Amino acid sequence: MELTHGWSRVLPPGVAERYELRETRNAAAVLAATSPTEFAEVCAVLAGFELTTADLVEAGGNESRLAARLNAAFRARGWREGRVDTVVTSRLQVQPWAPAGEHGVTVRESEVVNEGYKVDNVKGRVALDVEWNAKDGNLDRDVGAYRALYDAGLIDGAVLLTRTHDDLRELARELTRAAGGSDDEVRSRLSTSTTTHLGKLESRMTRGDAGGCPLLAVAISRRCWVPADGEPDRPAAPAPLMLTDELA
Repeated sequence: MELTHGWSRVLPPGVAERYELRETRNAAAVLAATSPTEFAEVCAVLAGFELTTADLVEAGGNESRLAARLNAAFRARGWREGRVDTVVTSRLQVQPWAPAGEHGVTVRESEVVNEGYKVDNVKGRVALDVEWNAKDGNLDRDVGAYRALYDAGLIDGAVLLTRTHDDLRELARELTRAAGGSDDEVRSRLSTSTTTHLGKLESRMTRGDAGGCPLLAVAISRRCWVPADGEPDRPAAPAPLMLTDELA
């Protein structure tokens, strides 16, 4: 599936310049036209978000804290968690046979309920998830949920917030080195090949996993990083560490 660039016409420059963006079916323009309030709120959250050094270098729970921070910003604007459930009802109508004295239709029904996946945020006709550094299987779940919601006529489009890979990994290395971190600590910063990032999401978008649902992918990049007071704009790293091929 071909990627579109409608986001360049509707996203505020301050947002477009800080994030890496991908979309299918002109998702940003669709959402700006059909859900202007929700689209403006997405832009406001993105404009106000800052990536901190702690998000990248502090051990334990950083990914969930960052995602919680973004989700809380949407909750404060009225967005709520949703779940995609499917109910299938099958009905057998047995017709009467007059010569046997039968008159009424006999109806038998069977209902199957499938409790589906949760969506982090839903408001109006827009669905939105935050996948900062989760297992990449979450992308299949999210995109599948968007497709189901769109096919059912419940949403007009979706937004998925994730991260870039190479530039943030390098920034995490620099920050960890500047803080005197060890080789093992450097190696652990966003280096796994099984977690969510834009490259993993883009491949799912271009092969059409979202079906007809317009999908806007917004990736947190190095340009979102804001140094703390007294922290240089670009960390000054000590002598290069010897890295293994894992980080090549």
